[in-house]
Amino acid sequence: MGWLTRFLAAVAFLAAGVIFSPETFGSLSKGENSAKVLILVKLAHLLSFATAWGAALWATFIGGIIMFKNLPRHQFGNLQSKMFPAYFTLVGSCCAISLSAFGYLHPWKSSSAVEKYQLGFLVSAFAFNLTNLFVFTPMTIDMMKQRHKVERENNIGDEVGWSKNREKAKTIPKLAAMNKKFGMIHGLSSLANIFSFGSLAMHSWYLAGKLDL
Repeated sequence: MGWLTRFLAAVAFLAAGVIFSPETFGSLSKGENSAKVLILVKLAHLLSFATAWGAALWATFIGGIIMFKNLPRHQFGNLQSKMFPAYFTLVGSCCAISLSAFGYLHPWKSSSAVEKYQLGFLVSAFAFNLTNLFVFTPMTIDMMKQRHKVERENNIGDEVGWSKNREKAKTIPKLAAMNKKFGMIHGLSSLANIFSFGSLAMHSWYLAGKLDL
């Protein structure tokens, strides 16, 4: 993930530069070209936010639940181990673009208190996704693979749901300890994801207030 780390770090620094030094990027200029730029920036903000919001909504409340209820548990876990890095990369990148665009449109020095709160929500969503991508997701995947190995040795993991794992864990202390550790790490990852989703939800409320239909 070396290239990804460098890319997201560059995007983060760009976002910070846009927010705190917008004149460097021409956000204070005037004229026809400036009007076109503003439209493009607004479009970038809207599409990036909508993508992040939609992806988070689907992955958190729809797609993951449907897969868990219908796929064999090990198959579900292996699929999620491939999807989560892509999911957090997508949402994190979209949050960074949306943050940069919003910072361009609302420079920090001249922003109202409400606009600064919105910048804070977008920063939070970006930070929570980075934390999940680089901290919690690798830990969760590593713990999942270790637990899968123990479960295969005890002929479980092909069932749908948790029933056999919980039954076996009562007689296998190692599996019980793994379940506890996995639950803690996965819980932190889920919490960060919910906080990110909540931050995006707050921004969606702000955007809804700006609509004039």
